[in-house]
Amino acid sequence: MFIYKEAGSGAWFVCTLLSLHGVISETSRALDIMRKYPLIDGHNDLALRLRIHYNNKLTKINLHSISHAATDISRLKAGHVGGQVFSAYVLCTAQDKDAVRLTLEQIDVIRRVCTENSYLELVTTAEGMRDSTKIACLISVEGGHSIDSSLPALRMFYQLGVRSMALTHTCNTPWAESSSRFYSFYQRKNNSLTEFGKAVVEEMNRLGMLIDLSHSSWETARAVLKHSIAPVIFSHSSAYAICNNTRNVPDDLLQLLKANGGLIMVNFYRHFVACSDSTNVSTVADHFDHIKDLIGAESIGIGADFDGAQGFPEGLEDVSKYPALIEELISRNWSEEELAGVLRLNFLRVFQEAEKVRDKMLNTLPSEAEIPFLEANNSCRAKLTIPVRTDSSYRNGKASLMPVRAIAWFIVFLIQLL
Repeated sequence: MFIYKEAGSGAWFVCTLLSLHGVISETSRALDIMRKYPLIDGHNDLALRLRIHYNNKLTKINLHSISHAATDISRLKAGHVGGQVFSAYVLCTAQDKDAVRLTLEQIDVIRRVCTENSYLELVTTAEGMRDSTKIACLISVEGGHSIDSSLPALRMFYQLGVRSMALTHTCNTPWAESSSRFYSFYQRKNNSLTEFGKAVVEEMNRLGMLIDLSHSSWETARAVLKHSIAPVIFSHSSAYAICNNTRNVPDDLLQLLKANGGLIMVNFYRHFVACSDSTNVSTVADHFDHIKDLIGAESIGIGADFDGAQGFPEGLEDVSKYPALIEELISRNWSEEELAGVLRLNFLRVFQEAEKVRDKMLNTLPSEAEIPFLEANNSCRAKLTIPVRTDSSYRNGKASLMPVRAIAWFIVFLIQLL
């Protein structure tokens, strides 16, 4: 608000009205644009909150108002969300144990949330997401440890509706490297994407499944960007030049992403936005400005990471607050065309391009690549071999009443007695 103290009361009133008109105008314009182009957000961890607080018991939850989450139907509607990518995530501590089962349970709860409520719709294609008149739901898997180094498991997830997978979370897999060093799984040097990792990339290209590089190391991301023939996404990452956290994306990788035709969907988590405990909408907008100046607005989306991270900027505390960001970008002279792309059109374009690659590979058979046993060796991984019988006298697990040789000797003994 601009106030000229030296002016008379009339001038003060006029300047105040003009300032208020500008604020109201930007707010109104933001809402109008979001009504025309409802947001598709690239990453949300509501399913994780449902696991933690309710053990996935949907009968105990009112999905219109969830007290232990930043996401519910009422707030999604208030935030003008037209599409949400929900993450099926399980902790890295489940790697080499029951990660596949736990991931299936998270996929199940997302499917139930999105099919048992009339305001939501489960979709599996770019066309379905574009045309939905409800809040369209897309399923992603967050972390390659969820497939237990198995391409058949990856394909079965696809059959269940999964259309995106992050190659890693905060732990390495036997075939890809994480940006985090928190866990000690599968530490190695100079092998950020193994031959099996390349097979995963190729199979995701064949399926039309979006490759998500958020949480991957920069070296793994570079290797994937060179190997993938389909555009990739960073579903919830921000700009390293603004906040130097290794979860963010450096400028050279952003340039490779531009060449790939992919998308970075900006994360709102305060430690990825400002590298501090307090920040606001303006700092989030700084990431958008930097990426736009470097590689163009057509390479940007939104992946706030609500209900995954804890601690968001003032004014962006939950999914109802997205209009505040759009209003801030309008104040920075972002055009309606640029904002339409950021809100939904950029994601739909990348999704459609991944589907086009899939369609070109229709005659390519499913990969039968297997990870070498020694690369994924752990106590829970069985080495399948044909069982060897050590005693031929056993039949169906039961011994005969008396071995044949013993019977023969017993008969001879009886004859001698006679």
